[in-house]
Amino acid sequence: MLLCTFEALAAERRNFYSGARGLAMGGAQLATVNDETALLINPSALGKLRDFYGTILDPEVEATNSIGQMNRGSAITSPFAIDEVKKTLDISRAAYYHAKAQVFPSLVMKNFGIGLYGNYLLDGEMNAAGTNMNMYYRSDLALIAGYNLSLFDGRVKVGVNAKMINRIELVNTTINPAGPLDLQSLGATEGTGLSTDAAIMLSAPWEWIPTITAVARDIGGNSFDTTHGMRMTTTNRPTALKQDVDVAVAIFPIHANRVRSTWTIEYRSLLTASEEDDKAKLIHAGAELNFSDMFFLRAGYNQRYYTGGLEYATERFQFQLSTYGEEIGTAAAPREDRRTAVKFAFRF
Repeated sequence: MLLCTFEALAAERRNFYSGARGLAMGGAQLATVNDETALLINPSALGKLRDFYGTILDPEVEATNSIGQMNRGSAITSPFAIDEVKKTLDISRAAYYHAKAQVFPSLVMKNFGIGLYGNYLLDGEMNAAGTNMNMYYRSDLALIAGYNLSLFDGRVKVGVNAKMINRIELVNTTINPAGPLDLQSLGATEGTGLSTDAAIMLSAPWEWIPTITAVARDIGGNSFDTTHGMRMTTTNRPTALKQDVDVAVAIFPIHANRVRSTWTIEYRSLLTASEEDDKAKLIHAGAELNFSDMFFLRAGYNQRYYTGGLEYATERFQFQLSTYGEEIGTAAAPREDRRTAVKFAFRF
């Protein structure tokens, strides 16, 4: 059981950012993003924005579907505090725990935007004997600015962003539940790094607007060693981010006067794919049915598991609900963690 636990936490792939819309569409988001999150996902998509608007409040939370049952066993009062979550994991041994919260207040307009991104993430599991915990913790605070240049009437978009990320990260597979459980004692790392993403998007002027896009992430890498001590004092730095490339294609059929759809396929990590034994974890596909830009239905395929979701949106308000399966196992022993994500946003 201990070995299985180690494999699960090591096997999950964690992006810098993923949102409720993309999660409902199989995790595919590169070619379809068309709001302020383009700053984080694909800066060339800033060219899709039509107006200036700001996002004041956009809390987004997600958790494993079994968290309700785990909470009944032992109430979760602080979902990102390991010493508190330990009590729940001790009641629900060998159950996988996942919780995430994020916000992204921002100001964006056509071809430009700036935002402040923050998140908390905790994954963990206690072995059946109750003698060991394997935990992954991450907290990011990032300032992001992005710019896009649209050419040939928008058929070619070239975008770039700049990210200053302060990260606190803990990767510990041998935690004694009876020992000290604060981040400092467990060996958490902290550091601030600068990195850049560059992207290109090509859209053909044909029916269905076939689109292809590529995003080069963290060009030159990010070692989180530009500065340190912003939120924690330690001599160790978070895991360095490697330069990588993601690609996607999409089409956008119009079915009726107020009904259209989106279909997309995405492949992640072209440069580091050889390091991933389970190639299914790199494949994402999704579809969206749009009714009058007000009501949306979504479905997709994420790492061999189904996804789905819905959205209700007005000019100022947005509510999204998604379900998705995340692969936390290996190619030889797949293991699904079913999760739910909820997002509320208010814009001006």
